[in-house]
Amino acid sequence: MRKPYLVGHQEFAALYGVAPQMVGQWLSPSRGALDPATATVVSGVRYWPLGFAVRYGTTTPRFKQVDLRVKGQLIAEQGEGWMADLGEKLPPIVGQHEIIQIFHLPAQGNLSTAVASGRFADSDWLLSGSQLWLLDTVIDAVPALRESARSVPWEVDESVVASLRDGTYDGPGSKVLTRGRHAKKGL
Repeated sequence: MRKPYLVGHQEFAALYGVAPQMVGQWLSPSRGALDPATATVVSGVRYWPLGFAVRYGTTTPRFKQVDLRVKGQLIAEQGEGWMADLGEKLPPIVGQHEIIQIFHLPAQGNLSTAVASGRFADSDWLLSGSQLWLLDTVIDAVPALRESARSVPWEVDESVVASLRDGTYDGPGSKVLTRGRHAKKGL
C-alpha cells in the first residue's frame, strides 16, 4: 500500500525555515494561526499531510514561502507515496501507544525490544524522532512476530484494530496532552 506523505512538528518547521517551537506557537490558542484540527494525532503527537503543510504558507495573512528543497528531501526520505491533503481519507496510522493497545503488551519495553532487535516490522515513517506504521504493516507482521516470540503471544485485539480502522479509537495516544501555559485552559 502506498502511504501518504506526512510531516511532524520538526518537518513542518523545516519546510518554512523556522524552529520547531514555532509550529507550537502557530497552534497556540492566542495565535490561532494553525488549527489543531488539521492534524492527525498518533501516539499523542500531531502529524499533518504534506500537501496541507506545503499549502499552509499560502493560507496565512503573511505569506510564508516553502523551502522546495526540504519538500523534495521529505518525499525522498519517505519513499513511494502520495501527496495527501486535508479532507482526504488517510489510512490508519499507529505509533507505540496504539501498538501496545493492539497487543495488550504488559510494558512499552516489550515493543521497544522487538523494534530494536529487528523482529518488529520496519516503520513506515520516522517523523520528528518518532516511528510510525501503517496499521496494515503491523497486522501483516503478526505471523513473523509470533514465530520469533519467546514470552509475548502477540495476540491482536480485533476491537482495537476495528476502532483504529473506523476512526473511533479513543485509547492511549488518541489525544494530545497539552503542556505549558495553555494546559490549564484545556481542562
